[in-house]
Amino acid sequence: MRTTTLGRRSMLELGGATAAAAVLAPRTAFARETGPGITPDEALARLQEGNAAFVSDRLPPPAEHGPRRLEVAKGQQPFAVLVGCSDSRVSPEILFGRGLGELFIIRNAGNTVDLTAQGSIEYAVGELGVPLILVLGHERCGAVAAAVEVVERSATFPGRIGQMVEPIIPAVLKAKHAAGAGMGQDELLDAAVQENVRRVVRGLSLSELLTERQRAGQLKIVGARYDLEDGRVDFFAEG
Repeated sequence: MRTTTLGRRSMLELGGATAAAAVLAPRTAFARETGPGITPDEALARLQEGNAAFVSDRLPPPAEHGPRRLEVAKGQQPFAVLVGCSDSRVSPEILFGRGLGELFIIRNAGNTVDLTAQGSIEYAVGELGVPLILVLGHERCGAVAAAVEVVERSATFPGRIGQMVEPIIPAVLKAKHAAGAGMGQDELLDAAVQENVRRVVRGLSLSELLTERQRAGQLKIVGARYDLEDGRVDFFAEG
């Protein structure tokens, strides 16, 4: 079945320099003006630029919120969808140096994608024309750690927590199988975090709507891991 485009295609124009140049750049505001379009690679470069500035403590001062709030009240034109974890230490707008109306964010423990999250992502791509999806895992993720406990010790959890981590268990099993014997608990957790990101990226690439946009060069799906200590985002997977 052919998927039709439902909404506006206007995107934010690429602003600022590359990630490497951002480290040396003065503390000036990132470009946030809207434009006729932004490519997937340009959207990715914008996130890389923002994270480089965050790591080097060179984020520009916040823009005046009043004018920007009034501007985005007329309609949203985010340049990236971000699927991230609910962890309070992983705030996407901060670690990528972005502001109001720039990121379309889906967050839950373990950065998993259920029916609601899938529909939200497809809305952003199909309705708003967003050219980039970033799946962001992070160091020492509690939800992934819980899934590791289930695999390693047959742990159980109260309430709905066990059901919440169930989708992550295949990633833990795959990471453990790939590593073989001798992997420590910390190493297994980090390998499972990365495998969980890859799992979500692969799952998104099965969507008919998203696949159509990928084939047309209008969409890129990327996976990444955030380091809690140094603040760096490692972009390591692409669907």
